[in-house]
Amino acid sequence: MVSRAEIRARLSNFPPFDDASVGLSYGVRMPRHMVKQIREVVSIARAFNEQVARPLSLEIDRKTQEDPSYMPRELVETANRWGFYTMWIPRMFGGKGYNLPSMSYFSEEVASACLGIMNVIGVHYLGVAGVISSANTRLAKRVLSEVAEGERSGWPCLISLAVTEPGAGTDVEEVELLDKGSVSCHARKVKGGYVVNGTKVFISMGHLSTWTVLYAYTDLRHPAESTVGLMVKTGMKGFSLGSHEDKMGQRACPASELVFEDCFVPDELVLFDEGHARAFSKKPRRTLAQTYIDYVVSATRPGVCAFGVGAARGALEKALDYASKTQLNGRPLIDHEWVQSRLAQMYANVALGRLAYQEANHANSLRGLYRLLQFKPLYYYFLLMPDAYFKRVISPTLDKRITTNLMGRVSFDWAKQEDIRCCSGWASLAKITGTDLGLANCRAALEIMGAAGLRHDLGAEKLLRDIKLLQIYEGTNQLNRLNLFKCLIAPSFPKARMFDE
Repeated sequence: MVSRAEIRARLSNFPPFDDASVGLSYGVRMPRHMVKQIREVVSIARAFNEQVARPLSLEIDRKTQEDPSYMPRELVETANRWGFYTMWIPRMFGGKGYNLPSMSYFSEEVASACLGIMNVIGVHYLGVAGVISSANTRLAKRVLSEVAEGERSGWPCLISLAVTEPGAGTDVEEVELLDKGSVSCHARKVKGGYVVNGTKVFISMGHLSTWTVLYAYTDLRHPAESTVGLMVKTGMKGFSLGSHEDKMGQRACPASELVFEDCFVPDELVLFDEGHARAFSKKPRRTLAQTYIDYVVSATRPGVCAFGVGAARGALEKALDYASKTQLNGRPLIDHEWVQSRLAQMYANVALGRLAYQEANHANSLRGLYRLLQFKPLYYYFLLMPDAYFKRVISPTLDKRITTNLMGRVSFDWAKQEDIRCCSGWASLAKITGTDLGLANCRAALEIMGAAGLRHDLGAEKLLRDIKLLQIYEGTNQLNRLNLFKCLIAPSFPKARMFDE
């Protein structure tokens, strides 16, 4: 048993100040130009909403209900023309290089019009994060250059990320739970590569992606010790697309089944495996696998929070519009105190959710995946250098093994565990906060609108159908609560045991 005196001593230093307010530490270090970029992407998002997202939101939702096999190919082509699939890819890989936190503001804006349409854009960056977080610069250059070329040619090149399996859900994003799941996607090492057999399910945009970041396991009895990352291109022999889900919400974004039957993936498309990791680190393989996963979700879960905040904003806007135009007992609905109280809480929920994703992004900028890109000298260096410089000077170095090994050491060997915990913990906190508050606002909008809220043409019921999925993907909110405890609370209580049940 821990004594009360020991608990008081621990709590006197809990939580660590740097973990509790990373934004305060990052504020003076943030390049001022980032604010200009954030305003620019919000302006672009608002224009996109007016011209594309709002006019198409209910139309696509109706189409998918009338024809569950419908695929939003025209929407993908439109997003590609707007440049959204390269906007947040670093310039060294051929993208536009907008600062990564700006995507959260963009996501909130577009999600306020339609969560499904935002996911058609945003889930591509889950795949991008999966590629970049591996530190495999050679393969990242190859794949991301194809994305940039797809924008120039008008043939969209998207990336999906495949983790979830029929017998193992998103809990496999936690290595300590991986061995308890029933994983079945097997990668057998053969001369020149891997042969993959298995199925992945609920893969967002799987049917419309060119590349897939695939997690598979060389030993299905001990997957935590045998995780490999592979890049699989649509059309490769042995890789086929199965059905896609007839979902309740976010219907604009298909959730696909991916089938692998003796699919050969050559060594040149191996994102990470034992040999790749040993070139730059002697850390246990499960530690490297968890670090890799933490980098990916630390970057993407704040985005899911922004999705939730966008839905919360959309619900508030619909409730305000309805309340200002509707009479109750001879008075405008918005004049009633109970309505004003609900609207005030909805506004507070939006503000609190936004603060959560901002703080999670500050953590990434100060201590995580973004720290090099947003280190002031490097930020302005990457901003001001001409495109020709990246093509002629930087690009050739990305193919060199020494570059991958150096990035591997920076990302995995030299990274501090407390920094990784801070970023992953705040990402989970943001994901829980934004999605739960978003759901609360969608329910409140229906309460204010009453029976009218069930009308499809008003859009409130669609928001409620869309928001629920946010509590499930990118790790269920239950899993994210455990991760928050593990990362931000458990370090102060080293005897606390996790994942025993």
